[in-house]
Amino acid sequence: MEAFFGTGTFKWVILPLLIFTARIFDVSFGTMRIVFISRGKKFLAPVFGFFEVLIWLIAISQIMKNLTNVFYYLVYAGGYATGNFVGLFIEEKLAMGVQVLRVITNQDATELVEFLRSAGYGVTSIDGQGISGKVNLIFMILRRSALPRTIEIIQQYNPNAFYSVEDVRTVSKEILRPLKLNLAKDKK
Repeated sequence: MEAFFGTGTFKWVILPLLIFTARIFDVSFGTMRIVFISRGKKFLAPVFGFFEVLIWLIAISQIMKNLTNVFYYLVYAGGYATGNFVGLFIEEKLAMGVQVLRVITNQDATELVEFLRSAGYGVTSIDGQGISGKVNLIFMILRRSALPRTIEIIQQYNPNAFYSVEDVRTVSKEILRPLKLNLAKDKK
């Protein structure tokens, strides 16, 4: 077995792949740890932190044993970069948490607000004054996973509406009702 670890195949293919893969996992775990911290998940964040550091120690120990091999440095850095991408991809797919969506439109928003309410959204609508006249402001707290569909609905009713989205750490659970989108009622 010792002879295998000294072969060129192990040194130039297997070990670099292991380092690269370890970095993908530890950086992805780090991304998830940060997401859990920002969402107040105080029990999940340490678990991810434990595995993040454990995997990092395994990877860095191989680099320290092979300080003269620049190829390992490149593999290590490549794994880090790829881990960032993978971590962000996972975070995006999980779509955890809630967000506040603010919509500002200079068009009458009555029909949009009525549709959103009938679909189960908690909507607050306010008349306001913008730089060029009267505007309607619409505020919603929604699950992050519902954001893309909600933006589609807003753009159907008013393609020129301005909107902004912000993450919310905590909300009263009473306002987050399950959405019951009736696609047959869509305007277009």
